[in-house]
Amino acid sequence: MSVQAWLAVAVFAAAYVLIATEWVHRVAAALGGAIAMLLIGATNAEEAFFSSDSGIDWNVIFLLIGMMLIVAVLRRTGLFEYLAIWAVKRARGRPYPVMVILVLITGIASAGLDNVTTVLLVAPVTLFVCDRLGLPAAPFLIAEVMASNIGGTATLIGDPPNIIIASRSGLTFNDFLSVLAPIVLILLVVFLALCRWLFRHAFSADSSRVASVLAMREREAIRNPRLLAVSLAVLAVVLAAFLLHSLLHLEPSVVAIVGGLILLAASRLDPDEIARDVEWHTLIFFAGLFVMVGGLVNTGVIDTVSSAATDAVDGRLWGATMLLLWASAALSAIVDNIPYVATMSPIVADLVHADGTPTGNVLWWALALGADLGGNATAIGASANVVMLGIAERSGRPISFWQFTKYGLVVTVITVAVCVPYLYLRFF
Repeated sequence: MSVQAWLAVAVFAAAYVLIATEWVHRVAAALGGAIAMLLIGATNAEEAFFSSDSGIDWNVIFLLIGMMLIVAVLRRTGLFEYLAIWAVKRARGRPYPVMVILVLITGIASAGLDNVTTVLLVAPVTLFVCDRLGLPAAPFLIAEVMASNIGGTATLIGDPPNIIIASRSGLTFNDFLSVLAPIVLILLVVFLALCRWLFRHAFSADSSRVASVLAMREREAIRNPRLLAVSLAVLAVVLAAFLLHSLLHLEPSVVAIVGGLILLAASRLDPDEIARDVEWHTLIFFAGLFVMVGGLVNTGVIDTVSSAATDAVDGRLWGATMLLLWASAALSAIVDNIPYVATMSPIVADLVHADGTPTGNVLWWALALGADLGGNATAIGASANVVMLGIAERSGRPISFWQFTKYGLVVTVITVAVCVPYLYLRFF
C-alpha cells in the first residue's frame, strides 16, 4: 500500500479508538477523522460530497431525516404509549416476554422495511415500557437493534448490502427469501435464547408498577385521533412505496423526505418544535463516518484487504465461503458494510464465474450473511446501531461503545457460527 493509504489507516484507527474509548464525543471523533482524511488527501471535496462510492451517502441521510420527522409527529399522537401498554398486557408485565414481543416485532418488520426505519419506530415504544415498569432501557434497545440487523438479512430489501449483491449477481427477491429467510428464522430463535442469558440481570420489574400499567386502558393513551389517522395514512403510503421500490423507481430517501414533509405540513404543528426532535448529531456522525470510510476506499485499503483474502483461498470453494463469511463479519464490524460489499462484489462475481457451477452462488450468500450479521459486533457496525445510540443519548439513557460491543461480539460470533452448518448442508 502507498504512504497515503497507511496514513488513511492511521487516521481511521485513531478515530475508531477515540469513539471506542469515548475520550471525546463520537461526533467530534468522526468529524475530526473526516477532516484529517481531507487534509492528507485521502479524499477531497468532490469525492466526499458527491461520490456515490466513497462520499457521504445522502440517500441514507435524507432517509433518516424523513423518518425522524414522521416519528416526531407520531410521538405527539400517543401511538407509542398505546403500543407499549398493549405489549405489556400481552406479556402480563413480565420483562422477558416483553423483550420477546418487541424483538420479534422488530426482527420481522426489518425484513420488509429498512432496519433503521424499524428502530426509529420501535425505540419510543421501548422507552415508554421501560419507564413505566422501572426497567433499564439499554438491554431492550440493544436487543431490538440487533434483531433489526438479523431480520433485515432475510430479504433483498431488508439491508442495503443485499441490494448491492442482488444488482451485481442477478439474484432475485425470491432467491434471497428462499435461501436467507430460513436461516434468519433460526437465528432469531437462537438470539431470543441469548437474550435470556445476556440480559438476565434486566428482568426484574417493580410489581406495583406492573399492576399500574396493566390497569391502564390503551385507548386513553391516544391524545390526537385526527393526527393519528393522518400520520398512519402517510406512514402506510411511505412503507408501501419502500416495498414497491423496484416498480416505482423512487429512492427510499425521496419517499421518506417527501412523506415527512407532507406529514409535517398536514399536522399543523410548530416546525421548529418538530425539528428539535430530529437527531442532528447522529446525522453529522454518519457524515463524518462516510467520509472516513471513503478515504479507505479511495486509497485502496479495502480493495487490498479484499484481494488478499481472495488470493488466500486459491479456488477452494468451501474455504472461500468460510473466509468470506468470517472476514465479512469482522470487517463489517469496523467499517460500514455498504462500501465493503460494493468493493467485494466484483471479486465475488469473478470467483462465482470461475467456479462455473450453481453451487458457486454460496459465495454471494456468505458475503450477505457475514456483512449483515457482522454489523451487530460493534456500536458503529451498522447504521441502525448508530441511530439507536443517538436515541438513547437524547432520552437521557446513554449507551457506551463498550456496553453495546460486549454483547454484540458474543451475538455476532454465535449467529455467524450458526450459519456455517447451514451453508454446508444447503450447498455442499
